[in-house]
Amino acid sequence: MTGKTPVKRISAERASHDSETFSEKVAPRLDPKARNMCLKCRGTKKLCGKDRCPVLQKYYSQAESVKKFNTKEIQGNSPPSVFVGRHNYPRVSVGPLVPPEKGDTSIYSQPERWFGSVEMDDIIRMRGSLARGKKKLTRDVNVKNLKEKDNEIRYLALAKNPAETEVRFKKNLRESISLDGRSQPHGPSAPMESFKRGTMKSDRRLEEVFYDTDLRAVDAVKRLYRKGAPISRIQDIFMVGGTGTKGNRKFVPTRWSITAVDDILGKDLRRTVKTYPSIDEWRVYETNYLDNQWVVLFTPESWRYELIEAFYPETTWNPTRDSIAIFGDNEEFDGRDKYASIGGCYYSARLAVLEKLDEERRQAGALVLREAKPGYILPVGVWNVRESVRDALRKRPIRFKNREMAFRHLKETLDLEFCQWTSVSKILTQRQRQENLMSFI
Repeated sequence: MTGKTPVKRISAERASHDSETFSEKVAPRLDPKARNMCLKCRGTKKLCGKDRCPVLQKYYSQAESVKKFNTKEIQGNSPPSVFVGRHNYPRVSVGPLVPPEKGDTSIYSQPERWFGSVEMDDIIRMRGSLARGKKKLTRDVNVKNLKEKDNEIRYLALAKNPAETEVRFKKNLRESISLDGRSQPHGPSAPMESFKRGTMKSDRRLEEVFYDTDLRAVDAVKRLYRKGAPISRIQDIFMVGGTGTKGNRKFVPTRWSITAVDDILGKDLRRTVKTYPSIDEWRVYETNYLDNQWVVLFTPESWRYELIEAFYPETTWNPTRDSIAIFGDNEEFDGRDKYASIGGCYYSARLAVLEKLDEERRQAGALVLREAKPGYILPVGVWNVRESVRDALRKRPIRFKNREMAFRHLKETLDLEFCQWTSVSKILTQRQRQENLMSFI
């Protein structure tokens, strides 16, 4: 690149900040589709044709949890937290996440409290200490047809504070960490022989919707949000089938429930936001976390939204050594019909944007730009997207009178050449094309 800070190439083994010049001439050597394949797949769609994601396998070997596991039994305080798998749906594995620790472990499963104070090593340490118990659902016992004793796992999700638990496994746990681009990492897992839950106090907000079997799941999610329940707790109760009308409740895989809640709340806020007047200026918000740079642009127009992520070479979701992986998705005023190909992060960022606009009782075009830099070495879940955008929007924006001034600032702020972003973005280019057409009328 010329006139810009060079993009850094980082050895995955060292994850250091030694760098060398990244030439723009290198990028065209790779087919853009191949370059962005991992960013689009994120270990879930098997676009490369392999049975196991080579990107995640690479990081599995590097991640080290602090806790040593060599036992068949764990007694500890669950944050509280439950995990529901997605493989072989609807006969999935469900079970608690329990650390071999007593006391207040609530922060282990509350990412809303992590931003700015919890770093990558802390996340690996906390989440790596959570052992996952697995109960395999069978043909006769699936996500909707559970035996009464299986409700113990559901009740755990209602806990107001960390709950005393005891899990006996069928085999010894081995030290490991499970990574997922959408949900938070967790430690080793094994089939459960038994699960016991001690006396606990329930969160009244969650308990209210849990016992209301006439309340639709969508309405329950919105009610909990309006009452101030953290997104992570809403996702928990939704995941264990603690919401919905009688006969329609079921366990929902963890990664699905995270996106479902973000989408439900985002759509509800979007309906309201679209009734507000538009802002009358250009705004730029910025923040940094976990070696990710976030820039949010608000434009003076009716609602539209776009998220673009750029991953540096040899970072999570970009295993290449000599090219930037950049990919995005967008929606116009009426939203989108298809699931965003960029995944759950699309809905997490959108929710944060809509929260800000609803707070101000305004609507705008919104562009979220993410530069994932060399220090972002492990996928930690889409909470990072939601909380990072939330943090950026809590800060005072830089305001501009017109597009040219706003774009000039973006060019100075972002490390990637502006042409890299415009090659993907519709918000950065479409308005300019529309204004050019208007000049002929």
